[in-house]
Formats: sequence, C-alpha cells, structure tokens
Amino acid sequence: MKKIINNLADIIDEMMNGLAGSYADKIHRVDDSRVLAQNDIAEKRVALVSGGGSGHEPAHAGFIGDGMLSAAVVGDVFTSPTPDQILTAIDEVDQGEGVLLIVKNYTGDILNFEMAQEMSEMNDHEVAIVVVDDDISVENSEFTAGKRGVAGTILIHKILGDAARNGASLSELKELGDQTVAKIKTIGVALGAATVPEVGKPGFKLGEEEIEFGVGIHGEAGYRREKIRPSKELAQELVTKILADYAKKPTKVGVLVNGMGATPLMEQYIFMNDVLHLLADEGVEVTFTKVGDYMTSLDMAGISLTLIDLGDENLVAALQSEVSTIAW
Repeated sequence: MKKIINNLADIIDEMMNGLAGSYADKIHRVDDSRVLAQNDIAEKRVALVSGGGSGHEPAHAGFIGDGMLSAAVVGDVFTSPTPDQILTAIDEVDQGEGVLLIVKNYTGDILNFEMAQEMSEMNDHEVAIVVVDDDISVENSEFTAGKRGVAGTILIHKILGDAARNGASLSELKELGDQTVAKIKTIGVALGAATVPEVGKPGFKLGEEEIEFGVGIHGEAGYRREKIRPSKELAQELVTKILADYAKKPTKVGVLVNGMGATPLMEQYIFMNDVLHLLADEGVEVTFTKVGDYMTSLDMAGISLTLIDLGDENLVAALQSEVSTIAW
C-alpha cells in the first residue's frame, strides 16, 4: 500500500487540521471535536449540518459556507460520526431557528444522527432530518437497509442551503428536502476498488478488463460485472436505467457526473459528453450540469451519474445560485 500519510492513528486529525488550515478564511475546526464549521454563520437562519465517514472528500466539509452547509461532522474512514460528535455540531451552529441534519441512508449514520437529534432536543434544540437515498443500483447492501445515499446528497446540500439562506423555516426545509430527494437518482460504475488505509489492500478485486455496475461509495457490491466497454455504452446503461426508474420521464433534468477519486477529469468530460447526447436523443432538456470529484471513495477508479428532475424552475435557480464554499 502506498499512501501519503504519517501514522494510521492520526489520519483524520491531520486531514481535518490540514483542511481547516488551508481554508481558514471560510471554516474552522471546533476545539477537541470532529466538527468543521462555517466561520460566520448568519443569525436568524436555519443551520444545515451533514457528515459521515471520511474518505469521501470533498464531501462534506468542502460544502460548508454561505448558501450550503453550516457544519460537517467527520467520522473515521467509511464510519459514521458518533452521536456526541453530531451534537457538538448542532451546539456550534444553532442560531435559534433550528438545525436540519442531512443524512445519507446508511444504517450507522441513521442511528447516530437520530440519537443526536434526540439528545439535542433534550437540550432545547429544534432539529429535523432529511435522509438521502438516491442510489437506485440496489435496494439493500451490507451498509444499509433500503437504497444508499450517494452523490445526489451534494445537490440536496445546495438546494436546501439556498432555501435556508432565503429564510425557509425548519419545517419548510424538511418538506422541500423530502420532496427533492425523490427527484434525484444515481448509479455508479467502478473500474477499480478503493484501499482503506487501515486495511491496506483493495476492498474488492476486478479483473484487468473488468468493471462493476452499481458499486457503492464504500465498495459495496453492485448489480453486475462485465468486460469494460466504451464510454458511450456505459452512459447508455446508466441513462437508460435511471430514466426508467422515474414514474414519468422528466422533460428537464440536471446532470452530475461525479468522479470516485481516481478518475481523470478528461474521462469524466468524455462520459458527460456521451450522457448529454443520449439525453438529447431522449428529448430530455438539460438545464444544469456539474462535473468533478464531489462524493469520492478514497482512490476508487470509476464514476457515478446523477440525474435530478428539474421540472420546477425554483430548483434550477437554487442550483445556479452563488455560494462561498471550498468545493462547489
């Protein structure tokens, strides 16, 4: 295993300190915690908190800032943060208007964020939760009951962050979040596995010319392995499956092509080009696009495709609004 690290026990602390030190004008690390928070949080506004295991950078700390998250909670690699860490984030950012927790649908995350919600309510915080389950690849995996939460989570950060900045209440944000999650669908494809530093070897094995459709962001199994195909054919598979999952094919969509950590931008743009042509052939108008590494899986080679139904013009405006974050 070749990694640019020091001691395995210090990976998370050193990563967090390096992140906060690099962008000290935007974020800070809360003392003696696993929390990164926005420097200047506006009063009289609902605060947004997300988080999860490390290894998915820039998610979620890269999306802290005006118009997106107020704070992010950092767990160990591929491991949920603990309830007390989440509670620290709630205490740090609550301005009296309530806190919305945005949680990816994994069993550990759900249990710990819900426990933190209960603890925080005993401390007189008003807290609601939006659960993101955008991965339509498989219904269940070893990490979750139901669909997994993956790259579409970033679009939820953006849309709800814009609504919070514009004065939406906690109950309004909760309703908007639940409605918007249902409009977002994602599938990933892996060309190679991630190596968790503490494990020291890839999480699964693929043949020299083999790929796997539907792999999760922790290396969970997908739905099919086969020989590598041209980008056009990969795009055809993912676009077809995602459009078929909508009860009614959307007429307007946003497209997020997300790198899993080790895929060059050149390849991501080639894939996006193929996706755009396929959607045009389907008569689907694309009104928002994003390409890059947003929800990664350490050094996994591969990409994910996310579509969001943008029939509501308010969602388009929310996605296009300016923000001040590290990674958006």
